[in-house]
Amino acid sequence: MTRQELADKINISRQTLNAWEKEKPELVRLVNQGLALDDSIEATEKHLENLKAIKEKANSGKFKLK
Repeated sequence: MTRQELADKINISRQTLNAWEKEKPELVRLVNQGLALDDSIEATEKHLENLKAIKEKANSGKFKLK
């Protein structure tokens, strides 16, 4: 993610982000960590949905081996 994309995502200007990087690097690190966690949660939820679909197919007898 570019700096501009990060600034847009957290609804601040790029200049504010630049200032935070210099003055509050821990805050920027925490924001990045939180966004990475959000991405991981979304991926996990999608994976869980796929696993549930496989389980439903297997339980309904519609599971076809390739």
